Amino acid sequence: MIRSRLYSVCVVLISFGFLWSCAGTPSAKPESPREHAGASLPEEREAETLPPAVKPPERPPLTGTQSILERMGELLEAGDYQGALALFGRIESPDAGSAGIRLLKASVLLSAGDRPGSRALAEEIISGDPQNTEALYILSTIEFAEDRGKEQQALLEKILKIEPNNTDALVDLGNIFVRTRSWKNAAGYFDKALQIQPENGGALLGRASVYRFNHDRKNAERLFNRAVELYPDWAEARHERARLLREWDNPHAALEDLDKAKSLEPGSYFIAADRGNALNDLGRKREALEEYERAIGINPDIFVAYVYSSGIKFDLGDIDGADRDFSRLVALRPDYYFAYEGLGMVKMRKQLWAEARDAFRECYKYAPKEWYYALLAAMNWMRSGKPSDPRQFLAQALRGLQRESPEWYLLRLYHDLSGDNDIVVRIDKEKNPDTKARMLFYLAHYYDIRGNKNLAGIYFLRVRELDRKAIPEWRLNEWAIEERNLDAR
Repeated sequence: MIRSRLYSVCVVLISFGFLWSCAGTPSAKPESPREHAGASLPEEREAETLPPAVKPPERPPLTGTQSILERMGELLEAGDYQGALALFGRIESPDAGSAGIRLLKASVLLSAGDRPGSRALAEEIISGDPQNTEALYILSTIEFAEDRGKEQQALLEKILKIEPNNTDALVDLGNIFVRTRSWKNAAGYFDKALQIQPENGGALLGRASVYRFNHDRKNAERLFNRAVELYPDWAEARHERARLLREWDNPHAALEDLDKAKSLEPGSYFIAADRGNALNDLGRKREALEEYERAIGINPDIFVAYVYSSGIKFDLGDIDGADRDFSRLVALRPDYYFAYEGLGMVKMRKQLWAEARDAFRECYKYAPKEWYYALLAAMNWMRSGKPSDPRQFLAQALRGLQRESPEWYLLRLYHDLSGDNDIVVRIDKEKNPDTKARMLFYLAHYYDIRGNKNLAGIYFLRVRELDRKAIPEWRLNEWAIEERNLDAR
């Protein structure tokens, strides 16, 4: 999540005598919230943090410095970080060397994405003032951005030794323990921050999230509602409450919060993705797809939206679109083997047998107990080459199966290229409808590969008769019927 980008800049400008209104921060409260980095779990959120407020300089600045800072504030409000950075060269001594100005520059460097420059300046400040908590906090946010949790935690703990009531450090430590699911520790830090600042936005959302993850619905709702009440134009508060509402099967109320959050922060990837989720919950798939694709447009390198966009495109029959999204998803998250299943299916639809084989082999690698992945890989392997090509692969897969089980007989059929009569007998005796449908499906493909098209067609149609739509083979079987024009029989 994103911290209020201009918060620390506002404090510096105010300290120079300018009551300048900063966009993006909840206003009109004596204790403005700092957006918390990580109140949601890592798989739900990609976090970004920015530096804290800085101390005022020890003496009033020159008039020229005031003018420069006022212009700098305008540039920062417009998001022109490079333009703001250029103005630091126009600040004259002794103001240019003051702690306030150097901390402000470190903050702007961090906002501009120059972590090395921000780190160097913060470390320079600390070398002359080891107890400068603002510089230490900047370093802690850099460590977080660089995924160095231990280093971030050590810096935050050092800040608390110097300033035990530093709420920014307390909230960030709470968020660290949220990410590691250490709920008791997280709650302790958030509770202490709220004792110091009862209206601290980051602490409210953090503590509410702990209640949420502990399934304490009443207290989670109370704190989320409090955050929204205090800061009605704070997108993050709306967004987090919407997540809770979706979990309570209230997608209509969640969508209302997400609509407001979207209007407040239209560039948020996760608001777009979660709004897509709420629309999907309501069965509004095409609208949901638009939101997922909007999220992808905001950041194409986060995997979450592809999980849903690929599935919707698959369901809507957009095979090329599903192929693109499944391919991108497995590139971003190769351990998410469900995406390989979808990818293998669309490759089969496009009759790209070797690519389908490779996708199902990846499925089987991650989920070796799911025997049907081995059969799907073998089936496509046979179609991409010779029927005997997957024999060694199937021999290894057979070793992991219970002998005499239905799946053992199916894999042996594909391995030996014989034994179909045994399968036919066992199909007639099989009581489990899912297992029976699968046995018919793989027997049909076996006959199809071996050239017995008429018998294959009979068994494809028998699979349909069982109406087992929950198994992945069902869609593949419907495609097989369509491709072979079996409905015309």
